Amino acid sequence: MTGRRTAPTEQNGGIEAGRRLFAQSCTFVAAAAEDWQLPAPGHPEVAFAGRSNVGKSSLLNALTGRTTLARTSRVPGRTRQINFFELGGRLMLVDLPGYGYAKAGKTEIRRWTGLTRHYLKGRPNLRRVCLLIDARHGLKDNDRAVMHDLDEAAVSYQVVLTKSDKLKPEALSATCSTVAAELARRAAAHPDCIATSAVSGIGIAELRAALATLAAPAAGG
Repeated sequence: MTGRRTAPTEQNGGIEAGRRLFAQSCTFVAAAAEDWQLPAPGHPEVAFAGRSNVGKSSLLNALTGRTTLARTSRVPGRTRQINFFELGGRLMLVDLPGYGYAKAGKTEIRRWTGLTRHYLKGRPNLRRVCLLIDARHGLKDNDRAVMHDLDEAAVSYQVVLTKSDKLKPEALSATCSTVAAELARRAAAHPDCIATSAVSGIGIAELRAALATLAAPAAGG
């Protein structure tokens, strides 16, 4: 479910391009706990951000069709470094630490929060941030704070609703409409809000298609 209608040919072509890209090998490249550990910019990058326990790792696993690419946990704040995964030699998927509540010390939270801000504001090959929002709760103040920072830094971002299978269709549609209305007032926001579920597969093909448009061209393409 997105906020924009597309012609069937365009939609089907995009879905197939996304399927082909995400069927390629996806391998762990690096983990950065400090600024100096960030790998040199190379492939176009798409970063996944969101509140702690919003489902970033589950979504990454669903997108790539793998169960253990990114570690999942019921403990908020499990991801405490920036993890880089290379997809098909064309796109880098970047798993960011969650923000908001986390079961970690204040010093540790400050460290990874500072690292994330440094990455988001200074990465020249960052094509888009997927800002993950729990569909059951909608936008929160800390989400809006991140959106404000991305607007200020002119970093393109797109809202991706997670756990959409937990809502009835009418409630999910209402949440999408509310989020889309707020995005329309944001300078750096992509207009489409994509509803997904790592459990049921809702929106996974559509998100793959959207991200495939950001990848480097295929060899010989």
